[in-house]
Amino acid sequence: MKRYFIIAVLVLAGSPFFAVQAQDKPGDTEFYTPIPPVVTPGIMNSNAPSDAIILFNGKDLNEWVSVKDNGPAKWTVKKGVLTVDKSTGNIETKRKFTNYQLHIEWQIPSNITGEGQLRGNSGLFLASTGIGDLGYELQILDSYNNKTYTNGQAGSIYKQTTPLVNANRKPGEWQSYDVIWTAPVFNEDGSLKTAARVTVLFNGVLVQNNFELKGPTQYIGKASYAKAHGACPIKLQAHGDKSEPISFRNIWIREL
Repeated sequence: MKRYFIIAVLVLAGSPFFAVQAQDKPGDTEFYTPIPPVVTPGIMNSNAPSDAIILFNGKDLNEWVSVKDNGPAKWTVKKGVLTVDKSTGNIETKRKFTNYQLHIEWQIPSNITGEGQLRGNSGLFLASTGIGDLGYELQILDSYNNKTYTNGQAGSIYKQTTPLVNANRKPGEWQSYDVIWTAPVFNEDGSLKTAARVTVLFNGVLVQNNFELKGPTQYIGKASYAKAHGACPIKLQAHGDKSEPISFRNIWIREL
C-alpha cells in the first residue's frame, strides 16, 4: 500500500493542478537578484511630436474615465499636474490602442514615507484588458535607495522581469517613461499567435529592450495569455498603500 501511495503523490506532483495549488503566495514570483546597477539619467525632453494624441493636457481629464463606473475620472488636476486620488480608484483612457509609442512623466512626492512596495506605488498598465483587474503593468515606484524585489521596482514589468538598470531620480524630481508597445495577437480560436513586446526608456535610459511578456500581470502566480483580447485602454493605478499620492504630467501617445 505504501508503494502505491508514493506513486500517487509523484503523479500528482507532476500534474498542472498540483503546480497551481503549490504556488499560492505573492513571494513565489518575486526576484531579489540580480540587482540592477544604478546609473544617473540625463536631462528630460517632454515635447510632444506633431502627430501625438495628448492624453493629459495639464487642464482636464477629458481623455480619461474612472475604472470603477466608467464615469468621469476624479483625480486632482492643479497647475498642470495630475495627482492620484486613491479614494476614487484607477483611471483609464477613453480610447483603446494596440501598438503605440507613449510618453509619460511622473513624480514621487519629496515627503514620501514607507518602504519597499509601500513607497509611492502606482502602475502604468500598458493595456488594461478589462478581464477582472488584469493588464500589462510597467511598475511605478520610488526605487531610489529603496529595496524591494527587483521585478517589482520601478522600470520592471511587474512580476515578470527586472529593469536592465536602476535609472531612478530622487523623490520630488520628475521622471519619465518612453514606451514602445507591441500588442499581443490572437488566433481566431483565442490561442496566442504572437506575444506582447515592450521597450522602455526610463529617464532616457534603456531599461526594457523588446521584452516578450508572458501574459497580463498577476500578483500571485505566473502570467499567461489565458483569454484573448483586442485593443485596450491604458490604465493608471491608484494603489491601495497609505503613502503620499504620486503625480503625472505630459502624457501623450502615437499610434503605430
